Amino acid sequence: MKPASISEIKKNLEERGSNELLEYCLRLARFKKENKELLAFLLFESDNISAYTENVKQEIDEQFEEINKSNIYFIKKSVRKILRSANKHIRFCSEKQTEAELLIHFCNCLNKFSIPLKKSRQLMNLYESQLKKIDTALSMLHPDLQYDLKKQLLR
Repeated sequence: MKPASISEIKKNLEERGSNELLEYCLRLARFKKENKELLAFLLFESDNISAYTENVKQEIDEQFEEINKSNIYFIKKSVRKILRSANKHIRFCSEKQTEAELLIHFCNCLNKFSIPLKKSRQLMNLYESQLKKIDTALSMLHPDLQYDLKKQLLR
């Protein structure tokens, strides 16, 4: 079965009543954890993006402190998990400034927690690709913001 396009879904949702839309949202939230997290973000945290960004940064810090550094395999696995989590929060927010801030914080944590980037080519590639994403996100911001955020990045 082929899923309907976004425009078809939008047209159909416009015809529905508010109670029916409420039921659809609650049903969606039951199926996937990510849907529930997105709905919670839209309802409770989308009004104050700066506080949301700070909470995500704290979560990233906590995840970096919990990394098992006994083996490079565990380090790579944990770093990829942290990056997946950060990218999920970036998708929720969908603002370039927040994307740049979170990726800069991720890269700074990668450097700060003395993870041996030089020992693993995969970790080095991951780090470099995040730097490219940061540059792309920064290029779409105001020059003053670009300057401030570039100063935060530890290379």
